[in-house]
Amino acid sequence: MADEALARAGLHFDELNKIRVLEPEVAQQTKELKEECKEFVEKIGDFQKIVGTFIDMVDSVAKEVEKEKIKALGARNLLKSITKQREAQQQQLQALITEKKMQLERLRIQQDALLKEEASQNEFIDQLILQK
Repeated sequence: MADEALARAGLHFDELNKIRVLEPEVAQQTKELKEECKEFVEKIGDFQKIVGTFIDMVDSVAKEVEKEKIKALGARNLLKSITKQREAQQQQLQALITEKKMQLERLRIQQDALLKEEASQNEFIDQLILQK
């Protein structure tokens, strides 16, 4: 009876016979909720640590990717430079070939002229020898 009167007044006894304002079931649910909240906070903390580690790893990979990207750009630019150098060298060699062909043609013409001159002089010498 005293328990009912106290219960109507909002007071309850727990398992240790201490007076409580909350009903034992509500107190138990509150305690369970508190434990669940504590576990949840711990899990959130663990999750934040995992996410922090993941972000660090992603940042590290991003830096490596950026380094490799810069290396690739450098290699591509070097390749373009080498290609342009080879094209320029090829043009220079083509110009040199053309120049040497022209020089060869001039020398052939000069040789033909000298051969004609030699033939002319040989003929002149032969005529002089025949006249004597």
